[in-house]
Amino acid sequence: MTSERILKLGLPAGSLQRATIELFDKAGLHISDSRRSYFPAIDDGEIQPVYLRAQEMGRYVGDGVLDAGITGFDWIMENGCDVVEVCELAYSKATSNPTRWVLAVPSESSVTRPEDLEGGIVATELVGVTKRYFEDKNVHVKVEFSWGATEVKARLVNAIVELTETGTSLRANNLRIIDTVIVSTTRLIANKDAWQDDFKREKIENLSILLQAAIEARSKVGLKMNVRKADLDSVLNVLPAEKSPTISSLADSEYVAIEVIIDDNVERSLVPALKRAGASGIITYPLNKVIH
Repeated sequence: MTSERILKLGLPAGSLQRATIELFDKAGLHISDSRRSYFPAIDDGEIQPVYLRAQEMGRYVGDGVLDAGITGFDWIMENGCDVVEVCELAYSKATSNPTRWVLAVPSESSVTRPEDLEGGIVATELVGVTKRYFEDKNVHVKVEFSWGATEVKARLVNAIVELTETGTSLRANNLRIIDTVIVSTTRLIANKDAWQDDFKREKIENLSILLQAAIEARSKVGLKMNVRKADLDSVLNVLPAEKSPTISSLADSEYVAIEVIIDDNVERSLVPALKRAGASGIITYPLNKVIH
């Protein structure tokens, strides 16, 4: 199947916009961001990006207005989008952790479980998912759409279902979490017809590989060092057992060079241990992409 050699790609506007631009940059795709334009430039002439709210993305991709897009699993479920979920992209506006839509009440409320809300009113932006959540529990509530500032409404109605990543905003408003309604991560999605198009599918798959590689690299660092052959076993014993380092010969036949990729959270303890084991010329460096 062939088509015009342009991939219409939806990028999330709003809270994920900056994090998405940074991720694309690490993946080697540079977006010239302009706060005044919804059609940013990108240094790939075969991609035509547009900013849209994540809430709308799935519908536009499902309807074929866009070939692919980035949105949350929560909004895919909310809108019942008929799309191809290409891959999960574990990034968000503040951390790499999934976001949660939680059922919350004021800290002074007597409610301790969802069943206590029988006959009550719940405010949320995620109406469809919330209704199904209560239906599955056979709890009868009225679910009202909230146009934002949902935390404020927790003391006007019986409960809210609100998005949280760290829980900071909920705690600041003296709200207590009762349950998790849905856990969501960012997804790369594709229109079903675009997925059957050879050019567009390859382009989307390339995006998937590069973006996932950039995310994987965030928690890794590269490590290089020189080691006397007499100290090689001692140094290898210090390295994490699951790592398989590259060992290369040097001009000085008494030494070898070692290169390995490690988790960045072990670097601070590993480097001193390697030094004590006999490594020298130790260099650590950040990574842009790690492709398995």
